[in-house]
Amino acid sequence: MVRVRAYSANQPPRSPTRMRRSSLSSPTSPPATDSALWPTLGKLIPYLWQYRWRVVLALSCLIGAKMANVAVPLVFKEMIDGLGGPQALLVLPVLLLVLYGALRFSTSLFTELREILFARVTQRAVRRIALEVFRHLHELALRFHLQRQTGGVSRDIERGTRAISSLISYSLYSILPTLVEIGLVLAVLLVRYDPAFVLITLTSLGAYIVFTVRVSDWRIAIRRRVNDADSAANTRAIDSLLNYETVKYFNNEDYEARRYDQQMQSWEEAATRSQVSLSWLNLGQQMIIAVGVTALMWRAASGVVEGTMTIGDLVLVNAFLIQLYMPLNFLGVVYREIRQALTDIERLFALLAVNREVADSPDAVALPPGPLSIRFAAVDFAYEPDRQILSHVDFTIAAGATVAVVGESGSGKSTLARLLYRFYDVSAGSILVNGEDIRRLTQSSLRAAIGIVPQDTVLFNDSIHYNIQYGRTTASRGDVVAAAEAAQLGGFIEQLPDGYETRVGERGLKLSGGEKQRVAIARALLKNPPVLIFDEATSALDSKTEKAIQASLDNAARGRTTLVIAHRLSTIMNADEILVMDRGRIVERGSHSRLLDAGGLYAQMWALQQAEEAAAAC
Repeated sequence: MVRVRAYSANQPPRSPTRMRRSSLSSPTSPPATDSALWPTLGKLIPYLWQYRWRVVLALSCLIGAKMANVAVPLVFKEMIDGLGGPQALLVLPVLLLVLYGALRFSTSLFTELREILFARVTQRAVRRIALEVFRHLHELALRFHLQRQTGGVSRDIERGTRAISSLISYSLYSILPTLVEIGLVLAVLLVRYDPAFVLITLTSLGAYIVFTVRVSDWRIAIRRRVNDADSAANTRAIDSLLNYETVKYFNNEDYEARRYDQQMQSWEEAATRSQVSLSWLNLGQQMIIAVGVTALMWRAASGVVEGTMTIGDLVLVNAFLIQLYMPLNFLGVVYREIRQALTDIERLFALLAVNREVADSPDAVALPPGPLSIRFAAVDFAYEPDRQILSHVDFTIAAGATVAVVGESGSGKSTLARLLYRFYDVSAGSILVNGEDIRRLTQSSLRAAIGIVPQDTVLFNDSIHYNIQYGRTTASRGDVVAAAEAAQLGGFIEQLPDGYETRVGERGLKLSGGEKQRVAIARALLKNPPVLIFDEATSALDSKTEKAIQASLDNAARGRTTLVIAHRLSTIMNADEILVMDRGRIVERGSHSRLLDAGGLYAQMWALQQAEEAAAAC
């Protein structure tokens, strides 16, 4: 959902009020199931274990902070009793006051040292996991990216990385300190006072935890609806904004706003119900705490009246109650946040678990440098079982030769380029490079040997220089300029106020179709690979610019193995061989002149295009 949240999971709340505000400021995700709890934690631990010495020191500081915190009420009790005695010595309260201040400072000192020691652990874990997911998404097959919506994937990554910080922070800064403090307080109460104090405290804690877990689990369905509505609205907003021009073309701003508002309305209803149910949960928690506190204070006050306890003891019990009340007051919120964090982390790791579909074989070898020949050997391919795209496609591109492929839209021409890049694996047959099946080559070396000018050019939201240099990131500025000149782009760039530093906008929307295509041509020329693919590389250019660039493309293809996927037949007249495809099959092949003489489908296409050009010239 496109909105800014004032919530940071990197720092745990320091007070019940702050904690409660954090939990209400953002919708919650569906909690992780109990069966997924330990597997998720198990996947996270290796990322933390790298800094195990920091973890041990941080835990030592945690214990030190809590011991100092528990010792404060004990010192305070001695001060009260000492001041109340008939022959109190002046030096006794002074020493106790100094000790009291030292313990207070020690609590803060150990707490901050713990955070200093653990800061690197948390941030490094987030960084490593985010990088691993980022790399994995780039390694997934094109099929995954075509099926998933960008908004949903980015949301999963955002939530997952944020949840890692949340989980670590809540565990180290909330749950573990609370358990340590409760254990220390119970030990003091058991040793110094009546076991009834421990019994009342344990009963209150047990009732609070059981109530919180039961009610929080009941809210699972509500939180799931909030999360689903949030993701759906975010996906719809991003999809609409990415298609900004299309929305404008059809004057559908109001339509898009209504669609977005429908999702926001679903989110509003679910979030409202979640808020209301949370309030009832908070009331129940506070009632349990109030009953427990009242029972403990009644028992302490009775001890003072009976003479078995001093005023200092009453103050001590009250101080302990406050120290227990603080963590208990937000323990339920922490539980919900941890369950939410586990779910979000589970979704993040689920992305890592997605099958790569196209992966290097264990014995894959790198493609050696030098001229390359390509052969499609009886290739069949289908995107889906009931959607056959290619059927028994068989042809060879000799090293340094140019083969062109023509045909109607949907005949499978562009699929050839995707298979050669190994975005998909063939269903049957094989693709050979220098006689080696590309499935036995590393994808990195294969793709490094191929340069492509795609039909639909999408650019990064960066400068023209950056987008051209992307073809070879180590290229000098002079090489970038030379590639731009070769693509007939130099004159256009020189006219821009910022020249090569002009930003092209999201997906290159600030440039025309022809300008984007020339950037793509320059990028491919800069890469300087042994294999070139032109996928209707001049389709967005006017006739004059096309003729100027065609000479550059012909020059770039000279000496390289080139696959040209073309719509305009005039651009492939000089190809060594022309393949005519229809419904996924090669129905004709030969040179331009031979195909014209054959009078088949190619000749019909040629005649039709010549007639269209003649009509346009009139």
